[in-house]
Amino acid sequence: MRLFHSIDVSASGLTAQRLRMDAVSENIANVNTTRTAGGGPYRRKVVVFESREPEKNFMGFLQKSLQQQQLGNGVRVVKIDEDKSPFKLVYDPNHPDADARGYVNMPNVNIVSEMVDMISATRAYEANVTAVKASKDIALKALEIGR
Repeated sequence: MRLFHSIDVSASGLTAQRLRMDAVSENIANVNTTRTAGGGPYRRKVVVFESREPEKNFMGFLQKSLQQQQLGNGVRVVKIDEDKSPFKLVYDPNHPDADARGYVNMPNVNIVSEMVDMISATRAYEANVTAVKASKDIALKALEIGR
């Protein structure tokens, strides 16, 4: 039934955007971290999404054989990648991680872009919640028709 498919698609979006918000929160929390377990400053995390493939069950094969148009199957997180952009050099000779010239490698996290990403993820999350609520309301209205 397409109604439950739309809820599934929105649920995948909710999960993906929540993970994106978690990554942005981690980036903001580590904006001044100059030492990590791997050595060196913290690198910004970026969440990579891709479209989900059609399900490999009977219904998926039936729809493919009938050549019905698939509107979408949702989204999934492929990986959480590290941003390879260069670190920011800040002159602070009193910092414990300063080099011989007095410069410190700071994380490649930009607070402004992280806040924009957080707002974008929040809005996408809210849109998916609205879509789930609309699907639920449609199902309830359909049940009321049967009374």
